[in-house]
Amino acid sequence: MTTPTLFTPLHLGSLQLDNRIVISPMCQYSAQDGSASSWHRTHLGNLSLSGAGMLLLEATAVEAIGRITPGCLGLYSDDNEGALGQVLEEVRAWSNIPIGVQLNHAGRKASCQVPWKGGMLLHPQEGGWVPAAPSAVAPHNGDPAPHALTHADMARIRSCFVSSAQRAKRLGLDAIQLHGAHGYLMHQFLSPISNQRDDLYGGSLENRLRYPLEIYDAVRQVWPDKPLGIRVSATDWVDGGWDLDQTVALAQALKGKGCDWIDVSTGGLSPQQKISPHPSFQVPFAQRVRKASGLTTGGVGLITSARQADDIIRSGQADMISIARAILWDPRWPWHAAEELGAQVTAAPQYWRSLPHGAHPVFRDEIPGQGQSNS
Repeated sequence: MTTPTLFTPLHLGSLQLDNRIVISPMCQYSAQDGSASSWHRTHLGNLSLSGAGMLLLEATAVEAIGRITPGCLGLYSDDNEGALGQVLEEVRAWSNIPIGVQLNHAGRKASCQVPWKGGMLLHPQEGGWVPAAPSAVAPHNGDPAPHALTHADMARIRSCFVSSAQRAKRLGLDAIQLHGAHGYLMHQFLSPISNQRDDLYGGSLENRLRYPLEIYDAVRQVWPDKPLGIRVSATDWVDGGWDLDQTVALAQALKGKGCDWIDVSTGGLSPQQKISPHPSFQVPFAQRVRKASGLTTGGVGLITSARQADDIIRSGQADMISIARAILWDPRWPWHAAEELGAQVTAAPQYWRSLPHGAHPVFRDEIPGQGQSNS
């Protein structure tokens, strides 16, 4: 059996990716009342021509109070759906890249200012709102406590995930990733730091898994035939918090439910986290989850070079690589990786002449409905 490489195909359920490079969801904070703007046409159009195997839309709120900032993308209204549909129509006119969406509820990390304006909590009188969370525990000392969710609130939010998934289905999106990482609502239910409930949704690991798994089940019911995955934080990097062993238990439960893939990141829940980032520092967490659960697994975390990414795939540490900041810095990262590794990627013929003289012929056609190639 041939050893997989960065540029071998990968199946996610019914979807085949041409290669194992996935563009991670990256918040742009440029929506208007949750609706995609002209910025999204530029941003997504650019990334759709990168040659990556799949493009995931930024964390997309399932209800207005689930937005991280007032500028965050949403998929909770007809206006949101219509605006995103227009953007997707323009992007798809020129690119066949599979496009998925990351559905999210920010929980207690909602109602913040955009990062370039400080990222601090916005109070209602400043245009913000009261965040909601598993328990009335603020993420930072001195912040007002979030609203502790009642069972009725939880049922509403679960229905919001379902409604957003149905909108994603109408838009023809290719995959859904649930955001269970980085301190947002699903992660808040998982971690004993943020989940201090004394009902069936708090306390034991089984109880803390319950609500995220209920959300997964509810979404899967309306999204049965296309890939459904999840992003997790494998550890809070805080003693007594969510950790790798608990992540493995979650992954095994999801494997039993037919989850198509898991993206393994870390951190984001507590300001007390102690992290020493270095290249590939999160990949060992992905490797452990992959081995213990058998789920198709994405590796993330300061993966910036082609050889580094290819080595991770060849060594079996992960099945695919999620690229974020590196592809914002270099939107043609997959082209350059393919040239370095002697592989090929899809590319629009308008760009074929950009190949440097003497370089490896990396381009394949990406125009929808055409099959010609310059290789």
